[in-house]
Amino acid sequence: MASSAEPPTAPGPARRPTGRDVAQLAGVSQATVSLVFSGSEAGHRVSDATRQRVLEAARGLGYRPQAAGRQLRLGRSGLALLAVPNLQGPFFGRVLAGVHEEAARHGLEVVVSSGWSAATLAEAATTSRFDGLLICSPDDSQLGALPAGTPAVFLDADPASSGGAPTVELDVAGGMAAAVAHLAALGHRRLGHLRSTHSAYTFRVRQAAFEAAVHGLEVIEVGVTLNRGEAAARVAATELLSRPDRPHAVVCDDDVVASGLYQAAADLGLGIPADVSVVGIDNVSVAALLTPPLTTVDLPGEELGRAGVAALAARLDGREVAPVAPLETSLIVRSSTGPARL
Repeated sequence: MASSAEPPTAPGPARRPTGRDVAQLAGVSQATVSLVFSGSEAGHRVSDATRQRVLEAARGLGYRPQAAGRQLRLGRSGLALLAVPNLQGPFFGRVLAGVHEEAARHGLEVVVSSGWSAATLAEAATTSRFDGLLICSPDDSQLGALPAGTPAVFLDADPASSGGAPTVELDVAGGMAAAVAHLAALGHRRLGHLRSTHSAYTFRVRQAAFEAAVHGLEVIEVGVTLNRGEAAARVAATELLSRPDRPHAVVCDDDVVASGLYQAAADLGLGIPADVSVVGIDNVSVAALLTPPLTTVDLPGEELGRAGVAALAARLDGREVAPVAPLETSLIVRSSTGPARL
């Protein structure tokens, strides 16, 4: 006898969470949820505690406000530009993750691109394509004057060159000092430095901090062009490690350079850390995957991205942007560093 049971049907699409759902979870009115996400001056009268409760509820539900109507009311495109020096730089992936996370909370979509000159950034600022600009780790060629009133926030950049725009910095100098102190504590007295040849502020800070930290130590430095990746780092590291007075510990200006040093050491039959201790900067995902795992300075890229978007959103809403203290860095000690050989 044939079964009369109906064939199973595929489940329909999951219902998109609404402002009412957020209100119920946060224990507030739907009007309060609307105010929090409105971007209006009235929205700023919601208490910080209530605002945080609403945002946490929205994040837990995966709620995103319908941005189109809000942007139309405010005369905006809903787009922000994140300009980075090099799309292939893994550190900028960390920044982008934080940018996207925070942008979703403010009803913004982010376009990321590289290769922007001062002229093209100024052009982007004068069109209606972007509501605001996030300019990350700019080099000197990108620091021409933006049009007056441009909603821009600079990340990992020189406050003195930002034209008065808000700046979110990393404590790169503190991280470099910690790296050198770690190697000195292990007994290393001759340090190598694979330093970036770029003009970006972040690398000038690393260089100045390195020079201040190595007082009393012997130093051998070789420059490397970061945009040429591991291949250029490998060549520079080979030059450094082939010297008759080669250092037994090396600080690298980023983790990609450190990975190039690993390759050069292998080419020369040198062990890490038995023959050379290595410290990087950035703490990108590859750092923990190298053999041995890399000791490196963690630069909180995600936090940098989140803080930058929060500052930009405040500017777009006409709110005063409070100064942000340099974001704390930390040394992550792994197996690529060891005691100096006597």
